[in-house]
Amino acid sequence: MNDQISSGDERTGSGLRPAMRPRHLVMMSLGSAIGAGLFVGSGAGIAAAGPAVLVSYAIAGLIVIAVMRMLGEMVAADPNPGAFSYYAGKALGPSTAFAVGWLWWITLCLVVAAEATAAAQILAGIVPLFPQWLYALVFMVVFTWINLWGVKNFGEFEFWFSFIKVAFVVLFLILGIAFLLGWTPADSPGLTHVSGGLMPNGISGIAAGLLIVVFAFGGIEIVAVAAAETAQPEKSIATATRTIVWRILLFYMGSVGIMVLALPWDDPDLLQSPFVAVLNTAGLPVLGAILGFIIVAALLSSLNANVYGASRMYFSLAQRGMAPQRTGRLNDRAVPAAGVWMSVAFGFVAVLLNYLWAEAVLGMLLNLVGSTLIATWLVAITSHLILRTRAERTGQHLPLKMWLFPYLSWATLAALVAVIVLGFTVPDVRSQLLATLGLYVALFIAGRIVTARIAPRHTAG
Repeated sequence: MNDQISSGDERTGSGLRPAMRPRHLVMMSLGSAIGAGLFVGSGAGIAAAGPAVLVSYAIAGLIVIAVMRMLGEMVAADPNPGAFSYYAGKALGPSTAFAVGWLWWITLCLVVAAEATAAAQILAGIVPLFPQWLYALVFMVVFTWINLWGVKNFGEFEFWFSFIKVAFVVLFLILGIAFLLGWTPADSPGLTHVSGGLMPNGISGIAAGLLIVVFAFGGIEIVAVAAAETAQPEKSIATATRTIVWRILLFYMGSVGIMVLALPWDDPDLLQSPFVAVLNTAGLPVLGAILGFIIVAALLSSLNANVYGASRMYFSLAQRGMAPQRTGRLNDRAVPAAGVWMSVAFGFVAVLLNYLWAEAVLGMLLNLVGSTLIATWLVAITSHLILRTRAERTGQHLPLKMWLFPYLSWATLAALVAVIVLGFTVPDVRSQLLATLGLYVALFIAGRIVTARIAPRHTAG
């Protein structure tokens, strides 16, 4: 890790401009994990664990907080658009950097297509003026243009998109508390829905809920990528990682806590659309109808951020000689245009798939995503352990440090390994884990071949 960080282009040696403001990064950190995982997926977690899903969220939340702090330590010391791939190269070698970088990029390309499809599907149901494929095409064109427009404009756009999501969740928390206190048109249920027991499905229910909710936090790692184009990255990343603590406690656990108090844990409406179910039960169906537009905004915000993250990862891979170097050039707005176009290409293919098989596309894409999140976090933790030990041995200054090192870092690694072991007991999760492992091994082997031909100056990261 670098002892001192300079400003401007020299900070990363990549030519990217630190044009995003600290408030952009902080709001991105607030909104990065607020998407379909919270608005829709929380119902599946409740169905699996009942009220005890709060324990599942607490465990997953603690893992996320620790991982982000470790990433924050590495970013503050040496910001780079390759983020965890770049740090993996410094700690574990270029083959690992190649594998995790390409694995994450491939997944984000699939996620971009899935989010465009999901947003188009929802909007076509609410406003059926145009076919689903046309909505998906409009989304892909608009967000490709935004990402080609310049990082400052991207940051401003993402700031307001994230603000919409955060504002709605805050409104939901206020209205949910008002409902539980009897201040809305419907009668308050009090504690009747949890009086029958907090763990209706026992420890196995908590375990099943954990497997569901841990994937809801996917997206937070984009903050580490964005820090390379943010002014005062050391200060900004420290602020962003601190906000994750209260965001998880307030947004996720607060929202889910209201859900399990407002309705019986096995209510089928919770599984289908938990936020709408609570608002309808509280006697506020108009807000429940508006939620559809909020979910579309949340999906489009994630789509926007994922195009950005994928394009910067591709750019970093090209800069390090792990992708064709001629595609790693910046345009006059300091945007890696080739990286943007490469990252949205499959999204435009998905538009055609929406035209041909609208109903089946989303499920197919979601099945392809797999469990890359777990692999990314594993590599990030391992890289942190190596780089932090190396920094302490050489006496290097670190602007931001992980708490209770090395004990909390090792405990987080053990917890994540436990989640993986648990995942192998569930057939659907096991197949995703094995698919991710197989793809990672294939990419690692490819990385060994590719990086063997790269000059040493390219393989430092």
